[in-house]
Amino acid sequence: MSFSAGSLRGGGAVDHRLARQHLINEYRRGRLRQDQVCDAHPELLRVARNFGEETKTTCPICTEDKLVLVTYVFGPHLPSHGRCVTQRSEMAQIQRRANTSAADYTAYVVEACRTCKWHHLLRAVPIVGRARRSA
Repeated sequence: MSFSAGSLRGGGAVDHRLARQHLINEYRRGRLRQDQVCDAHPELLRVARNFGEETKTTCPICTEDKLVLVTYVFGPHLPSHGRCVTQRSEMAQIQRRANTSAADYTAYVVEACRTCKWHHLLRAVPIVGRARRSA
């Protein structure tokens, strides 16, 4: 499950598409080896296989599989390794929690290839708590 910056309140999303394209270009020019760009953590790959939202985009590295989007949220009262959000209702619950407290959360949308282990952070979206919004 992934979420667009527009679907989350708080603004200030950070988009990482330029860094992504630079990395892909460096790989295609032969300046980076595949093992240098395809090194996703086993847990990310497990989540991508079981809960990821498949896209229509083919992996830019292996061109054999569709990319999968995975969203992790970090913030207070969540595990230190974050929480993988697999359903819109889970994201809505986190948004409500932020709306009723001063807590800030951040959602990270990562793309991953289940075949070659490519991964890249696409965007980071802050979910700003009530106290920060009113300041």
